[in-house]
Amino acid sequence: MCTEQADPAAVAFAAPRPAVGSAVDPVVLEPVDALSITVLVDNSFDALLANTDVATRARLGTGPGLEAEQYVDGLARPGLVAEHGFSALVTVTRDGHDHTLLFDTGVSPDGMATNGRRLGVDPTDVAAVVLSHGHADHTGGFPGLERWLGRAASPLVLHPVAFTRRRLAPPGGEPFLMPQLDRAALTGDGIELIERRDPSFLLGGSVLVTGEVDRTTEFERGMAFHEALVGDAWTPDPWIIDDQALVVDVRGRGLVVLTGCGHAGAVNIARHALRLTGADRLHALLGGLHLTGPGFEQIIEPTVSALVDLAPDVVVPAHCTGWRAQMRLAQELGDAFVPGAVGSRYAFSP
Repeated sequence: MCTEQADPAAVAFAAPRPAVGSAVDPVVLEPVDALSITVLVDNSFDALLANTDVATRARLGTGPGLEAEQYVDGLARPGLVAEHGFSALVTVTRDGHDHTLLFDTGVSPDGMATNGRRLGVDPTDVAAVVLSHGHADHTGGFPGLERWLGRAASPLVLHPVAFTRRRLAPPGGEPFLMPQLDRAALTGDGIELIERRDPSFLLGGSVLVTGEVDRTTEFERGMAFHEALVGDAWTPDPWIIDDQALVVDVRGRGLVVLTGCGHAGAVNIARHALRLTGADRLHALLGGLHLTGPGFEQIIEPTVSALVDLAPDVVVPAHCTGWRAQMRLAQELGDAFVPGAVGSRYAFSP
């Protein structure tokens, strides 16, 4: 375990604080000079994707070789691990200084940490961890994170409902019981647990955690067959109210919004970020948009139409967006559509 003492000033800078104001009275989000988002976990890895103006891709051979006797030199160069989950490093630059947080941790105990090591990420740069919601494909990587860091990452920001017992119960199918976060386990080893329903700021006021997102569209109606244990009874829980996103204002560009699964709805989230900050420009939307599967494909068209109206410069649909939605976004957004993949680094600056 790491025995170094954290710099008190750095800890104070990274710690979340309440966001003053509401969607009616916009909060003040400090603009940043640059923003980079490095995807550590996503559903796919494509070592042949071309770089773009905003995206730098990881290639085959990323990281050290692995022992493999079938090769003459005894080494395999596999690249990165893809899995059904999401995790990203978010680094903001202000006044010449970089500040980094981790958004979600992926699904397996070691997937995120494995990819981080292969990408050469310094885990000690992580000043805080934010969870988009409590589902296991975003919370599974804590064991690997602690082994990678050699200590607990603190503070940890999440919605209190993230600890709810949940399951998927499709009609005629066997219910799938989701792993449940253990509050006591997460609060061990010096972690400061920040449970908030409302918006809050991180990294000196330059990263906004939305808290609960206003549900205002007619077509984004939540997740059918999703249930929560309330008392002794399983109860419909379509809204997944712990779903929250990150928002950064890139100076001269506009808002960059990062989602985990986007259970609140991609359009709800984007509009909520604009209302909450009083901004008039959505520069980029990245992350899971949850438009895959029969229960969500019916809302692909209104979602795409609304995103076209918002006219973002960049959209990176990741994780649970699904191929049908990605196809339609690519068709309608043109050059603004950027395919996602594990190991991609997205850079935004004035």
